[in-house]
Amino acid sequence: MQSQPGVSVHLLKVFLVGMYISFLGSLPLGTMNVAATHIAVQDGAYAAFIYSAGSMLVEVLYVRAALVAMDWICRQHKIFRIMEWLAVIIILVLAFGSFEAAAKKSGVGNALPIHSFNPFLVGAFLSATNPLHIPFWFGWSTLLLNKRILLPETRNYNFYVAGIGLGTLLGFAFFIFGGNYLVNQLKANQNLVNWVIGFVLLITALLQLYKMRKNSFRFLMRNT
Repeated sequence: MQSQPGVSVHLLKVFLVGMYISFLGSLPLGTMNVAATHIAVQDGAYAAFIYSAGSMLVEVLYVRAALVAMDWICRQHKIFRIMEWLAVIIILVLAFGSFEAAAKKSGVGNALPIHSFNPFLVGAFLSATNPLHIPFWFGWSTLLLNKRILLPETRNYNFYVAGIGLGTLLGFAFFIFGGNYLVNQLKANQNLVNWVIGFVLLITALLQLYKMRKNSFRFLMRNT
């Protein structure tokens, strides 16, 4: 009975670590959070949080699966390759959507066509085709397991995944409210915002292509 307080403190620590990593990992500008901002501008915060819930659900399912199948996941190079190409295509579509909106002066809210679809399904789809989830969480989970912060047992995994889910939602909330505020402040320069977002997404796609080429070269070198 004396060990229960210690167990509770450890599980709380696991929860907070998962939340902290997830929140920080959601902050760098990318497809997921830019899309959340666009949905918030076009359809409001409620729709953006529905989108975020779909994205978060897929992410935590990925993490939970990765925790029990790390060895198998690491060997699925073809699956990773397909997901990487899907992510690049989606990013390019979003980038050119922003360029088109800027050229037509149609406003920030119309830069992406995703507002016409169910926001939950959009979030789930974009998250499912994001190739960064598995390597990101595989790396962090391995580190936490090696340092004995995360223990290989069900309760630890469940608290860890719950923390990740909350951290992801908090990260999206930052862009839903912060991004919406920023866009509202820049309404007079919406075309500029569209151009900036388009260039950011285009650069993101080019960097992703560069990383894919670099990783392919390393893989070939290891297998020659």
